[in-house]
Amino acid sequence: MAKIKIKQTKSIIAKTPNQVKNMKALGLRKIGQVIEKEDTPQIRGMIRKVEHMVEVIE
Repeated sequence: MAKIKIKQTKSIIAKTPNQVKNMKALGLRKIGQVIEKEDTPQIRGMIRKVEHMVEVIE
């Protein structure tokens, strides 16, 4: 299965609790951190909820 890289570009401070939970579930904790995940519909949905705080590198 394909992999995607996700980079955190903004802080989770003052965001809604659901957005904070999504960021933590993705494994993002610091600005500038890059993680690699499987490209699944579930991960894409999590990214869509916090797309203003992350950058997807395909």
